Amino acid sequence: MAATVDELTVEYSEGDQLLVKELDKKVLTKGAWATLMYRYQDWDVKADDWGKEKFTIRRYQKRNGEYMQKSKFNISSVDQAKSIVEALQEWTKDS
Repeated sequence: MAATVDELTVEYSEGDQLLVKELDKKVLTKGAWATLMYRYQDWDVKADDWGKEKFTIRRYQKRNGEYMQKSKFNISSVDQAKSIVEALQEWTKDS
């Protein structure tokens, strides 16, 4: 596990094979509870190539000096991400 927010990642490997590649991350909140949003791709074994871009929001809690993931929400497509952005823009336009 990670001791700092900067060390948190969604990258995942088995042996020498990278299976989840982190493309970008944004730190939304820091502290005892941290919220991060990641842009990533999964390795597609059948296609022998990286899949489409995906997004995920992860919540971490820091305990005993280490961040542990507590929850996640996966956004499975660019279209779903755009729908979420549109809804948030509509809800916050007068804020």
